[in-house]
Amino acid sequence: MSDLAILNGRFVDGSAGGLLIRDGHIAAVGTFDVPEGVETIDARGKLIAPALIDVGAFAIDPAACLAGGITRVLLMPDQAQPLDSVALIQRMVVAGKPDIWIHPLAAATQGLAGTDLAEIGLMARGGAAGVATGRGWIGDSGVMHRLLGYAGALGLVTISHAEDGGLAADAVATQGETATRMGLSAAPAEAEAMAIARDLALVEISGAPLHFRQVTTAKGLALVRAAKARGLPVTCGITPAHLLLSDTAVSDFRTFARLSPPLRSEDDRKACLAALAEGTIDILCSAHDPRGPDAKRLPFADAEPGMSGAGTLLTLGLGLVRDGTIGLARLFDLVSGAPARRFGLPGGALEIGGEADVIIVDEGAPWQIQSDRMAAIAGNTPFDGLPVQGKVVRVVKGGVLL
Repeated sequence: MSDLAILNGRFVDGSAGGLLIRDGHIAAVGTFDVPEGVETIDARGKLIAPALIDVGAFAIDPAACLAGGITRVLLMPDQAQPLDSVALIQRMVVAGKPDIWIHPLAAATQGLAGTDLAEIGLMARGGAAGVATGRGWIGDSGVMHRLLGYAGALGLVTISHAEDGGLAADAVATQGETATRMGLSAAPAEAEAMAIARDLALVEISGAPLHFRQVTTAKGLALVRAAKARGLPVTCGITPAHLLLSDTAVSDFRTFARLSPPLRSEDDRKACLAALAEGTIDILCSAHDPRGPDAKRLPFADAEPGMSGAGTLLTLGLGLVRDGTIGLARLFDLVSGAPARRFGLPGGALEIGGEADVIIVDEGAPWQIQSDRMAAIAGNTPFDGLPVQGKVVRVVKGGVLL
């Protein structure tokens, strides 16, 4: 590991300067004398920012992460073998190193079946960064109550999928004009609010921290907003897709736009943008879930939900900044600072003494998202063909230039 100085850049707060990195940590920020023999990078005209921390990805995909400036991933337990044992957690902890650090989320229940609690305490000692219900909602309120109490006592945040399984189990779209016209099995958007209301009631009883991986409807966001006003330890996330696309994106049976949760109405999309701007939404995540042709080139109802999002998370977020929805500092809190604080991870900010997870970004660099040219396991993106701006040009992980 060699020392490194990044010079002549701009920071997310608008100030100018550079970073001095020594022994994997940030030694100076702003203006400083460059020690003799230190490797330098000229970041003139570019942004120096904390690397991204992606909350709730479904795959270990180093190429996609590095392309998008992500150096830490909270990995969902929905793997070929659900992450419900300490051995599996320990294996995932080392799976992406040294370039990408994987912080696995322990399966809340054995096999993610939603019935018997998994060995959460052992998995926490093995390196689990939190607990997650997986792609599904735990319908048994008694199980969810015990989960929150157990995880909370261990100091772990529980991540919940916010869709009532009784309503949404067989649905592939959100109930509305688009789903009706296409003849798709659909669930009302209220399935999200019903799940959130139940989980919030259990948080109020237990006092345990809870994070909703995605909240995508006006009614769901209203419940989270009210819970925060009451002081409940609740946070929520969202993806760029649910901020930028409505359910009309699935017209013509576009399976790349089949997501979980499904895309919502235009009114819900606008409510999500407003919630992001006002601070109700805490985290912007990629929901990275690469699916190959065998999973997507099928009839809409048979195609697997999910999108490849790690490589486009930052550039789509920068689009929200240019549109005036949020500021640059707020964007990097959504993708770096807030995830680090919520889950107790290193990084997330450029502070003296902090771990040197840093990216250099050319904010104005134009490019086009192309599904067949993405640096990812698979390029299943609903943004195929979209012109965007903003590219990560260098990544530093723990002081090492990648």
